[in-house]
Amino acid sequence: MSRMKGPAIFLAQFAGHEAPFNKLDSITRWAGELGYKGVQIPTWEAGLIDLEKAAESKDYCDEIQGICANNGIAITELSTHLQGQLVAVHPAYDEQFDGFAPAAVHGNPKARQEWAVQQLLLAARASQNLGLNAHATFSGALLWHTFYPWPARPDGLVETGFRELADRWLPILNAFDDAGVDLCYEIHPGEDLHDGVTFERFLEATGNHARCNILYDPSHFVLQQLDYIQFIDFYHERIKMFHVKDAEFNPNGRSGVYGGYQGWTDRAGRFRSLGDGQVDFSRIFSQFARYGFEGWAVLEWECCLKHPEDGAREGVDFINRHIIRTTERAFDDFAGGSSDEASNRRILGLD
Repeated sequence: MSRMKGPAIFLAQFAGHEAPFNKLDSITRWAGELGYKGVQIPTWEAGLIDLEKAAESKDYCDEIQGICANNGIAITELSTHLQGQLVAVHPAYDEQFDGFAPAAVHGNPKARQEWAVQQLLLAARASQNLGLNAHATFSGALLWHTFYPWPARPDGLVETGFRELADRWLPILNAFDDAGVDLCYEIHPGEDLHDGVTFERFLEATGNHARCNILYDPSHFVLQQLDYIQFIDFYHERIKMFHVKDAEFNPNGRSGVYGGYQGWTDRAGRFRSLGDGQVDFSRIFSQFARYGFEGWAVLEWECCLKHPEDGAREGVDFINRHIIRTTERAFDDFAGGSSDEASNRRILGLD
């Protein structure tokens, strides 16, 4: 039997001020009526979860799980993408990333980072109280402004950057270890962990920490022109979460990987709703079935063209069609016979 669970949906792109997207009860009812079995909850959405309360109160966690269960929904994971980004921010991005944090820490990078770290520590305890085994986040970035080496990077710059990044994350990783939860970094442009090589650098800098794991999202690899199928071969033991998100890359004589500072609709690489892009999900789901992936298949909608509610509605059937119920026997078992050592030796002409 397949070990993958789903379909589930990440609520970050749907949560808002209007019903049914403004409250946990109504948004999970909406998701359940569409056919989803799970939701991934963004912890910065106060209408969906009180992160501090979830970290402190098992009773509160039981309450919100009950709300979800009444709508046929499980909580798959929590997300701290925005808070994780703030664990490591190069000063060039301070003003833009201040919007991810409360107004009280705007203009104060040190206080903002301390707030972000505290948020991650709360998320570890909240995940434990909810009985979850994985958590989604971003790594942040100290080196991203140097990803294209012009001018040339000074010797040792990358090593220093990854040592500092690991130093900032190790106390958080240890807290997740204490909670029994895998911390899964979404491998994503704009983060210092944006491909396999950078994940390996970070993993080594953390001493190969057992809780340092991966949220796999093929859409970001299409935009980088990275082999997203072989990535699973390389890192399947560390892939603990899966965002099912589509993308396409259509370069032309005017624009390529870097996009020419254009908006998403006009870029060569852009995100699409499931089935509208170029990602080969049949091969991805086959890879996960091969390696026995046990996590959730979670729709993340970020299409630059289609309405989000249409993308959510279509995503249920798409994921259901692709989840593989693995076979318990070989297709040619009917043609086999009984075997023992003596018959095997006779077949080989050894007796």
